[in-house]
Amino acid sequence: MSYLHTITKFIEPRTQIDESKKRFDNRALLALIVPIIIEQFLVLLVGIADSLMVSYAGEEAVSGVSLVDQLNGVFIRVFTALAAGGAVVASQYIGSQDQKNGSKAASQLILITSLLGAVSALAVLVFGRQIFGALFGSVEPGVLDAGLLYLRLSAWSYLFLAVYNACAGLYRSMGKTQELMYVSLMMNAINVIGNAIGIFALHAGVRGVAIPSLIARAFAAIVMMGLVFSKQNPIQVTVKNIFARDAAMVRRILRIALPNGIEDGLFQLAKVALSSIVALFGTIQIAAYGIAQNFWAMGALFPIAMGPAFITVIGQYMGARDIDGANYYMEKLLRFNYVGGAVWSLSFTVISPLVLLVYSLGDETRQLIILLIVLHNLFNALLAPCAFPLSNGLRAAGDVKFTMFAAIFSTVVCRVAFSVLFGIVFDMGVVGVTIAMIIDWCVKAALIYRRYRGKRWTEFRVI
Repeated sequence: MSYLHTITKFIEPRTQIDESKKRFDNRALLALIVPIIIEQFLVLLVGIADSLMVSYAGEEAVSGVSLVDQLNGVFIRVFTALAAGGAVVASQYIGSQDQKNGSKAASQLILITSLLGAVSALAVLVFGRQIFGALFGSVEPGVLDAGLLYLRLSAWSYLFLAVYNACAGLYRSMGKTQELMYVSLMMNAINVIGNAIGIFALHAGVRGVAIPSLIARAFAAIVMMGLVFSKQNPIQVTVKNIFARDAAMVRRILRIALPNGIEDGLFQLAKVALSSIVALFGTIQIAAYGIAQNFWAMGALFPIAMGPAFITVIGQYMGARDIDGANYYMEKLLRFNYVGGAVWSLSFTVISPLVLLVYSLGDETRQLIILLIVLHNLFNALLAPCAFPLSNGLRAAGDVKFTMFAAIFSTVVCRVAFSVLFGIVFDMGVVGVTIAMIIDWCVKAALIYRRYRGKRWTEFRVI
């Protein structure tokens, strides 16, 4: 109990606000955050399960899938960023208790994301070979064939992914994270069971992973669409508002979403560029890097999950123009992030070598993955809370251009440049690429923390 008391005391900010102004007490914060953590855990667990199962189809299949996952990640991050932008606007309307405009914002978000998902799918289906060849043309023929097949099958799910992310962002802005967790549980159960059938029963290889993912994403999108139409929500989607012409609302959403989308899209494109560099290092390092990224995502689960919590809480306070409350929760959530992130990262680092034993991999590949996991998780615990979820707090206040430029500089400039230097020039391979990633975090964390302490973010208005 003494340890729990010490942790609780550490998390509490020095500067307090009146109890009547605390929209989220400790119990409410846990009710908001824990389902997000579980939801994100399930999503990442499926990523590990996918790579584990496809490893039984051979290292060429693992390499092909891991390369395409980088390209898929560009679209996924753009969908997520657009949804997060809409969630910022929606959460601020909830904070200001403006249900009418909140419902308009939610409905227009569904329209925008649906259009983006459909266009993205069409582009990949038509130009997939050219895109893959331009990015990864130097890979071995078996890796190329597996990657192309996985890319085309994945493209069919883009519309469902876009819609699901929009609905999920809206539900998080309402604080309804428990319902979202249940949908995620069902979606990922479909995915994992389908993968097992596809790989082990049908011996379908890459198809056995891609098709269940498509079915699971379609299911989740349809269920979430049904939920956001509920009249019991503080803001609700309506067919009338989806197809209504509200240029001002669209501009308001895009003013937040576009910088966020550009930031996330360029971040993922930089990762694709890094995958192109990694593709020069041979099949073992490609496979190790691809699998390690699933473990990295799991090790970074806590700060990943805290990002939506910042948007919900800070967005509502800024919508109500309660600057003191926003300041209080920015500090409290950041402190909570450091404690929870350190515990989670250490725990997952310890168990990762045991999890890797179930993979069908060579000793050299397995040892390289363990080294990459240790490097990532150590520095992630130190730097990620400031570099990532704190950025979402600034975005929730409307300070989106600064976070965009900070991310572009740290990732596109620093990370790519140092990856070339360490990975290729110094011949450090994927270890050099990982060190470059850590430098990226150092730069971004410093920039974001300085911006937060400067309080310029409190002067922005979204609605």
